[in-house]
Amino acid sequence: MPREIYKEFDGYDEIIREREVLRKYGLDFSPQKDAPEQYIARLHPRRLTLRVSDIIPETSSTGTLRLVRPEGALPPFLAGQYIALFLEIGGVRTARPYSISSGPHQTGYYDLTVRRVKNGLVSNYLLDEIKPGDLLESSGPEGRFYHNPLFHDRTMVCLAGGSGITPFMSMIREVVERGLDREIFLFYGNRTLQDAAFHNQLLYCNERFANFHYLPVAETPEREYPGLSGLITGELIKKSLKDVEDKTFYLCGPQAMYDFCIPELEGLGVAPRKIRREIYGPPAQVTQAPNWPVEIKTDQFFTVKVKSGPELEVPAGTPLGTSLERQGVTIPSLCRSGECSRCRVKILSGKVFEPPGTLVRRSDRRYGYTHACVAYPLSDLEIML
Repeated sequence: MPREIYKEFDGYDEIIREREVLRKYGLDFSPQKDAPEQYIARLHPRRLTLRVSDIIPETSSTGTLRLVRPEGALPPFLAGQYIALFLEIGGVRTARPYSISSGPHQTGYYDLTVRRVKNGLVSNYLLDEIKPGDLLESSGPEGRFYHNPLFHDRTMVCLAGGSGITPFMSMIREVVERGLDREIFLFYGNRTLQDAAFHNQLLYCNERFANFHYLPVAETPEREYPGLSGLITGELIKKSLKDVEDKTFYLCGPQAMYDFCIPELEGLGVAPRKIRREIYGPPAQVTQAPNWPVEIKTDQFFTVKVKSGPELEVPAGTPLGTSLERQGVTIPSLCRSGECSRCRVKILSGKVFEPPGTLVRRSDRRYGYTHACVAYPLSDLEIML
């Protein structure tokens, strides 16, 4: 008899019980079976209008915006997914993705936890200008950084750096609050513990739930600090885990963290298919990326001619999509990390730099398309939007 693996999925028994209740007491939707568009739009809306119901301080540089939907229910999401906020700031129309830090098992609100970025256009606006009652426009939930019980191990080892904690908070809340049969080890790196968002909540979960293990790592700890310190090295991970077998590793943080931690995991014998990483925006210093041409300086300007559009001067060290936005040319955008492909543009002439790992589809690359959010001009360009 074939193994019915779907019965082993988290929540299967609860879904079966709920289905029986709905069959007995629920409404009959069969008359609407030939009009699925409204139900698809409810689950996968192109745009949402959200109201800020509360702003919760987390650290001196981090705050959580609690967002509710004035009309209708919020679409469901998977722990680890994000929504993109569409904003107009100082005449610039832009979008930024933020992972949802609240648990997916409650549908009353989305929590977005924002860390201030030095000279950051959007983070400073959200933390300084937005107040309860304000309305924001967003996408529906997006992203592929989540636990899939069909493919991923029951034991999750999560490596977070700075604001990379946000998708893990959603995963942790789902597991501990729903009592799921998963085990989580969280290594959370910050310069000091004062920079660690949700630190007290994580300590509480660590004390209360046997299947959650919180391992904060302070890069520059105060004197006589008794905990883990330095970087999240392979040796530190090995000492904290019995072994790396039957575990899936999840990483979310700045690019420098990936550059350091992924080789450390591979050095422990972790297979690449067991390492999942969240795409985390363009590199902070693109000139340090492998294969960046040393003769090109970040403040060097090139001319970009938009077919049937304007001609612009843009710097080499800024993503093409960002430069276009700042000069009034808005293109679709969600992830801002080169993954979703919404911002793709066609290079008619000229050359751009794409950081290693940029997820451009083979067919797009064949016909000259690039993702504008992580493409850097290396010469004068002509592009088609």
